[in-house]
Amino acid sequence: MKQLMISAVSALMLTAGAIAASAQTVVIAPEQETVIKEYVTKHKVESVDVPDLTVSVGATLPETVELHTVDVPDVKYRYAVVSGKTVLVEPDTRKVVHVIN
Repeated sequence: MKQLMISAVSALMLTAGAIAASAQTVVIAPEQETVIKEYVTKHKVESVDVPDLTVSVGATLPETVELHTVDVPDVKYRYAVVSGKTVLVEPDTRKVVHVIN
């Protein structure tokens, strides 16, 4: 019984750790956000509307939304303008990691 309880607690802790890791938000340093904003302002792209999508961190952009490269050192994310909001996107998962204000 004790071994079963230890196993159950261990499994719960591993699951909680995995959920916490996937829920982490990306923190963009203010100076890096300024550089990204300047880049995005100079390299304007047209805003696209995606019906039934709430533009927020964690949202997944469909394949129909073109992702653009941010040609700034140390930025691995892509950007898009969706419903008038500029977002940084993880290119592999297409998840929004940051909304630029």
